[in-house]
Amino acid sequence: MRRLFTALLAVAALAACGTPQARVITAEGVGRETPTEPPVEETVRGLTAFGHALFTAAARPGANTVLSPLSIGHAYGMARAGAGGRTGPELDEVFGFPAEGPHTSFNALTRQIVTLDGPPPAPAPDARRDAQESEPAAPVVGVANGLFTQEGLSVRPEFLRTLAAQYGAGVRQVDFTEDAAGVIDAWADRQTAGRIKKVFDRLDPGTKLVIANAVYLKAEWATAFTDPPEENAAFTRADGTAVRTTLMRQMGTFGYASGAGWQAVELRYAKSDLAMWVLLPRAGGSPAALLAPAVMAEVATGLRETSVKIVMPRWDFSTALSLQEPLRRLGLEGSDYSGIADGAFLGQATHRATITVDEWGTEAAAVTGLAFPVMAMPSPEAEIRADHPFAFAIVHRPTLTPLFVGQVADPTAKD
Repeated sequence: MRRLFTALLAVAALAACGTPQARVITAEGVGRETPTEPPVEETVRGLTAFGHALFTAAARPGANTVLSPLSIGHAYGMARAGAGGRTGPELDEVFGFPAEGPHTSFNALTRQIVTLDGPPPAPAPDARRDAQESEPAAPVVGVANGLFTQEGLSVRPEFLRTLAAQYGAGVRQVDFTEDAAGVIDAWADRQTAGRIKKVFDRLDPGTKLVIANAVYLKAEWATAFTDPPEENAAFTRADGTAVRTTLMRQMGTFGYASGAGWQAVELRYAKSDLAMWVLLPRAGGSPAALLAPAVMAEVATGLRETSVKIVMPRWDFSTALSLQEPLRRLGLEGSDYSGIADGAFLGQATHRATITVDEWGTEAAAVTGLAFPVMAMPSPEAEIRADHPFAFAIVHRPTLTPLFVGQVADPTAKD
């Protein structure tokens, strides 16, 4: 299962070839639950299908693209806890959330995948492993969830309890009229070991609440690419033009599968259940098509230990994506999140991901941010302020029969 999520985060790359402070509050008396029988299979199937659908809807042909279905799913899973009206069923359909909700399964998945509590360690400057002198390190995988609210905003207790119990997310109170964006960016920077330093380009005026997720991965290959590389080699792009680059090389025994018009190899990461699947279409084929659930399942069942010569490039790039329009095309049109706070609706949804792959391994990170303005309650058309003597009548409305009548002359007196 862990390998699948690494593939969903990382394989899309090759397929498309002074800190602000915030006060942290947690739901009173609520600790993070430990699921006894984690129901993760349906959620994994949903994320796999969603990842392919979003990739198809959002990735530009011929452009490098990396997305994290796990990060986006976590953010919208948290939002699902406060979705109202038709928005909840639409989220379930688009993301393939289970009928009982995604919260316990995301909790269970996180516990299976992560390797650390808290933010990942900041990398040492110019740190690099020498394959001749040291063994590969164990991977670092982190998943963090955050909730940032305007000071004084009344957030529904049940929503806070769900986020605390299933996502480990406390509330950070900020002032959105000042430097809330700086607080959120500092959180993202810390949770991604400095790989992603900004969540929103600009927060819309009126934003009162932000849901955020961050995913971080740093893993070294079980077998590094130590063979002499091919320098100045040709890489042929989708339009038929070629660029010159360096191709890494190694030969060994790897999991290998092939199907109609594609080949796949599994590159294991050291000391873990993590792996990258490199999915290669035949020349002229569509990389995005290989992320389809049917192909991913075929790869999973078809991998066999095989002697393989692997030749592939290094890569290092980022993707920034506004999520609302592609998700609207996938069927998510509702924006009712009144289960979070009165009048809350989704105003912005952004996703950023970055990945570096070289001879030694992979470092990747992603953040997803959902920003919610809150509609102000309409001004009253009239006001009754009963601060002087007044009369009252209890009536049967259809017949106007007066059951009780009276006056209040002194509300502190008993007679």
